[in-house]
Amino acid sequence: MAAGGRGNRDAGGGSNATPMHVLMLPWLAFGHIVPFAQLARRLLASSSSVRVTFLTVAGNVPRVEAMLSSASSAGGVVVVPLKLPRVPGLPEGAASTANLSPDGAELLKVALDAARPQVAALLAELRPDAVLLDFVTPWASHDAAALGIKSFHFSVFSAVAGAYLALPARRPDVAGAGALPSARHLMSAPAGFPASSPLAATGVPAYQAAEFTYMFTSFGGQPCVYDRVVAGIRACDGIVVKTCAEMEGELDERWATWLSAFPDGAVVFASFGSETFLPPAATTELLLGLEATGRPFLAVFNSPDGEAVVPPLGFAERVAGRGVLCSGWVQQQHILRHRSVGCYVTHAGFSSVVEGLVAGCRLVLLPMKGDQYLNAALFARELRVGVEVARRDEDGWFGRQDVCNAVAAAVADGGEGDARKWADFFTDDGVQGRFADEFVRQLTELVSAASS
Repeated sequence: MAAGGRGNRDAGGGSNATPMHVLMLPWLAFGHIVPFAQLARRLLASSSSVRVTFLTVAGNVPRVEAMLSSASSAGGVVVVPLKLPRVPGLPEGAASTANLSPDGAELLKVALDAARPQVAALLAELRPDAVLLDFVTPWASHDAAALGIKSFHFSVFSAVAGAYLALPARRPDVAGAGALPSARHLMSAPAGFPASSPLAATGVPAYQAAEFTYMFTSFGGQPCVYDRVVAGIRACDGIVVKTCAEMEGELDERWATWLSAFPDGAVVFASFGSETFLPPAATTELLLGLEATGRPFLAVFNSPDGEAVVPPLGFAERVAGRGVLCSGWVQQQHILRHRSVGCYVTHAGFSSVVEGLVAGCRLVLLPMKGDQYLNAALFARELRVGVEVARRDEDGWFGRQDVCNAVAAAVADGGEGDARKWADFFTDDGVQGRFADEFVRQLTELVSAASS
């Protein structure tokens, strides 16, 4: 047996099996932390032969513990705090990307890199059987391997985003050794991309390709996103893709009361998450487009500096009683499931699209960066789920009428497309349970092979 006293274990999770110990370390953004917490809950709910240690920065611990409360009450999961070293320019007490500028988020990566000795010490002390890691910390795979611990790259992004962007051919083999791929190069799908995808033939518009160059851009001499992703994939023993949904507490009374004033399916909910920020001009067009629909709407927009988004002149007076603009965090899943919400305008983050599907909402897709463009193409063009907002190819500009038209198309008869089929898939406990059981089985086999 390997060091650390790991006992005998069988793939069937028999009564004599020692619980498999899985350590999780997500990137410090709640769009990443939440899927890790979802997976932890799913694994603990489906098997008594798994226990989880969840690493995050101390400032995130209360919220993470709340996410994991049902599992932690049974003793299956422990949240362990990390202390971030001080990094010049990073706000004191920063624990996640929430309310950080893009530059601040890059400094947060530097701080997490500097916490490597803490993570290495915990790996040596806890000796988990397996480690699930996000894209930011490929070094943790190397530290785990040095201790004989299996590590897995857990991608919270869609598979289409990884296949289009995060593969070795994008940098050394196609673009020239060590060279950065240009936006023009990124307009086309890479060699070997599945021919069944519409992206294989059409690629992406120039403005989307220009956004993709962020993945290959180094800030302050630090590894770029692409380098971190590829290094993590190369160093790990396997790749994990999420498939489950999050649960929250009861819906806040403020929103429950406001939403209940409208008929079933009448309200349009527009939200772009905590890390996708619209330029002021785009925010104006989107708000005016929502106004033009004539429908009640709830719009949740955030800004990089944490300041409230300023609506167009006279907007609040014109939509009084039927339109609300707010910022900050809201209980998105409960809002989406409210009987009066029928349409969801989203940035096409993978989790957000799935949440909208599961809630039974018609989807309007307005991607703003990175993998969101590829998610929108996958769901709208290939899976026939949702309506994309029409935009100019050269710069991605959209106007208020484009938003209004997309909402009208989504809520019209036939606008649902194949959404019901995919909603049934994501909410089928039997299907999701089989995925979780298969994951535990494969993880057990890999760990057991390494320990023998």
